[in-house]
Amino acid sequence: MAKFLVIVESPAKAKTIGKFLGSNYKVKASVGHVRDLPKSKLGIKIEENFEPEYITIRGKGPVINEIKKEAKKADKIYLATDPDREGEAISWHLSHILGLSKDDKVRIEFNEITKNAIKNAIKKPRQINQNLVDAQQARRILDRLVGYKISPLLWRKVKRGLSAGRVQSVATKLICDREKEIENFKPTEYWTLDAFLEKNNQVFKANFYGVKAEGKERKLELKSKDDVEAIVKEVKMSTFTVEEIKKGNRKRNPSPPFTTSTLQQEASKRLGFSTKKTMMIAQQLYEGIDIKGEGTVGLITYIRTDSVRISDEALKKAKDFIVEIYGEKYTTGIRKFKSKRKNDIQDAHEAIRPTLIDRTPEKIKGSLSVDQYKLYKLIWERFIASQMSPALYETLSVKISAGKYIFKASGSKIVFDGYLKIFKDDKQEKEIEIPNLNEGESVNIKDIQPEQHFTQPPARYTESTLVKTLEELGIGRPSTYAPTISTILSRGYVVLENKYFKPTDLGILVTELLLEYFTDIINEEFTADMESKLDKIEEGVLNWRDVINEFYQEFKVSLEKAENEINKIEIQNEVTDIKCEKCGRFMVIKHGRFGKFLACPGYPECKNTKPIVKELGVKCPECGGELIERHTKKGRKFYGCSNYPDCSFVSWDIPTGDKCPECGGILVKKKNKKGTYIVCSNKECKYKKETKEE
Repeated sequence: MAKFLVIVESPAKAKTIGKFLGSNYKVKASVGHVRDLPKSKLGIKIEENFEPEYITIRGKGPVINEIKKEAKKADKIYLATDPDREGEAISWHLSHILGLSKDDKVRIEFNEITKNAIKNAIKKPRQINQNLVDAQQARRILDRLVGYKISPLLWRKVKRGLSAGRVQSVATKLICDREKEIENFKPTEYWTLDAFLEKNNQVFKANFYGVKAEGKERKLELKSKDDVEAIVKEVKMSTFTVEEIKKGNRKRNPSPPFTTSTLQQEASKRLGFSTKKTMMIAQQLYEGIDIKGEGTVGLITYIRTDSVRISDEALKKAKDFIVEIYGEKYTTGIRKFKSKRKNDIQDAHEAIRPTLIDRTPEKIKGSLSVDQYKLYKLIWERFIASQMSPALYETLSVKISAGKYIFKASGSKIVFDGYLKIFKDDKQEKEIEIPNLNEGESVNIKDIQPEQHFTQPPARYTESTLVKTLEELGIGRPSTYAPTISTILSRGYVVLENKYFKPTDLGILVTELLLEYFTDIINEEFTADMESKLDKIEEGVLNWRDVINEFYQEFKVSLEKAENEINKIEIQNEVTDIKCEKCGRFMVIKHGRFGKFLACPGYPECKNTKPIVKELGVKCPECGGELIERHTKKGRKFYGCSNYPDCSFVSWDIPTGDKCPECGGILVKKKNKKGTYIVCSNKECKYKKETKEE
């Protein structure tokens, strides 16, 4: 009987696939890449047309020896790494190590790890796609040139441990640019004017729109208190008359199933997951989970995709499921989505969807961890919803005149929930009830309320909005966003404050330095253009060495100029009035992985460090000590007593210092999208109070 060897990247993937194949198949894992550029040097022979110097990755010797041993026993070898550039490159390196011919049909690929998908893939092996490999090589070499040429420059001129990168530096620049916008923002005053009107004891609100003159309507902006007071004085003496009523219908269509980027964005907004956490859990769901009664099975399709395409088979099964569970009215037939990209080279991959529609989140909840269940539920519901009927609304728009001024009221009422039955999107409309009105009739005015506002600066980026912006600008690929964000955080270029990115002084300094000398590289247009060129390499339109050479000729000139012109920059640490208890020097503020901390400037003679204590101004309810802000090893914020370890009081939420009026428990502040509210920490007590705090 013939023997077959199947090589994948991860042990989890190997375990899942191994259960689908017969005893004459052996499945081994390479545990990621087996060859790469050396860490100790550039590893690129620039003078030899950028020839890469690949070496075996340290520690991979035993893995490679085991794979070679099994390969000698096999009659046929299949390389089953992931279906993308990275996976193709891993297969290419494996074929080199195993001495396979480039003409051998050894490469198999599949979009989901299910029995049918694996067995179908084995029937259709192909040659390794050299264009895919070259696109990955080009990215790797390009990033190595930027990183290994600029980073040492930063080490020499600024401080050790810094780094620069084609994508990470642009991501940092976006965050710095947004901070500048916020700092330079000048708020503008404006006013709104709401009239509360009544008919048949039902009160409704109409918003000021503008003025009517010579038979024409004109929108009027209220810019000052004087503007508003003059209008209020006039309309209070006027009759509010219904001039026009418009009734209509509107439908809201569901969103497409997830791509890598949209999954990262929604998991951040809905679940509070970081991009890194989202990709880690998604990888687990893709590679296989042990499901009770089924064994190990891949729950979702491949997780690195830019496409919203769904296979015809999956679309039909989704339609059948919806009809069976929800009824015919909840489907309008098969709905196909098109990618926004004009040349989506990754369209061979489907959008992220469940591998089996009938495997509902509730059905397999007992086999999943809490976070696995949350993410799987999000993916499953988004996919099913994408194939459901639109939500339908009845709309009503009313124009009301008060003298020469116009007010408008609008409302909507959902008449059919459609896809909202299982997937509530973040654009959910609040229904507004308006009484039955007739054109020409008058309504009573109950109150008129002017309110002053000021325009707000743009918000800082969250992980979700940063990922969205990077994708819209064509910077990097969604699969690179998680490591990019991890890098700029670990380097101390940005920090997360209440889930918003804020640049540090170091991040601003490095960004300004890079922009001065490498403006042709550290910008959005260059990075997006390079992604387009990598796509063209993958398509076989461009030669990867030509692309790298074109880049390097300009880059070399910028590098020489920076080396000659940049003087050594001394970064001064902020000195505090806190004395080091060991040597008496005034301690300075330094930045670490989890934020700022105090350190003695006498290092290395004195190595004393201590956390920066942020007091809440609230007494500990157990011992009367001061409550302070603390952080877990993973950086999560919590609140504890300054007398720890003598007092062990802790809380994830901010204690207010007050006691619950109903049970005497500790009151804490909680926040959600609607604002801040105060609740009792006693889970059995239902006390809750809203607060006006922003």
